[in-house]
Amino acid sequence: MSADKFFKGQVEDQPMFPLGDDDSTRRSTPFVTYALIAINVVVFLLELQNGDEFIRQWSFVPARFAADPAGNLVTIFTAMFMHGSWMHLGGNMLYLWIFGDNVEDNFGHAKYLFFYLLAGIAATFAQYLIMPDANIPNLGASGAIAGVLGAYLLMFPQGRVNVLMRGGVVAVPAIIVLGLWFALQLFSSVGSIADTSGTEGGGVAFMAHVGGFVAGFLMAFLFRSGGGTNPRISA
Repeated sequence: MSADKFFKGQVEDQPMFPLGDDDSTRRSTPFVTYALIAINVVVFLLELQNGDEFIRQWSFVPARFAADPAGNLVTIFTAMFMHGSWMHLGGNMLYLWIFGDNVEDNFGHAKYLFFYLLAGIAATFAQYLIMPDANIPNLGASGAIAGVLGAYLLMFPQGRVNVLMRGGVVAVPAIIVLGLWFALQLFSSVGSIADTSGTEGGGVAFMAHVGGFVAGFLMAFLFRSGGGTNPRISA
């Protein structure tokens, strides 16, 4: 969302960092996930080419939205495909690459795209509700991807995720990996709400991560096509 430190934060703050999962049970090609990654990359290249004016025009600015919701409605969607840095983009796309394909396989392509956008909207408004007067540009796919993580946790709690730990790469149940991820975001969001000193300086929109994750988990009850098979341990 409003962070260019997302990827670095995932590496440094988490006791385990996801590298991949077992896709052997996947039944379809995740065209939507691939397309979302491609769009995010293209939009970031446009940001680099057009500079700060382009970023502020198309990112979601809470105070600007509060003043003119209809005139800034489109930024809720455009901001989902923008990022603050190569590291921010890389971290988000890695998570989408790992977890998005399985969720898309379970939902189906069209339903998955609809779900992804709704999770992003929920994440945006979760952050907006705690900082409605902020003039900081909010941007990034983190909230929508957090929704994907929430759905993955519901559908594949025992699915094995290969994670990088200090002792090497090991396969860990998704419920542990994503449970720890959510706990980190939740505690960080509480801290960010309490600390208002940096509200004009940017940073990580932790509440958007929490809101997106919870929305994704809840919507998965309605959106999933039924059952889903848990990925097996990968070699």
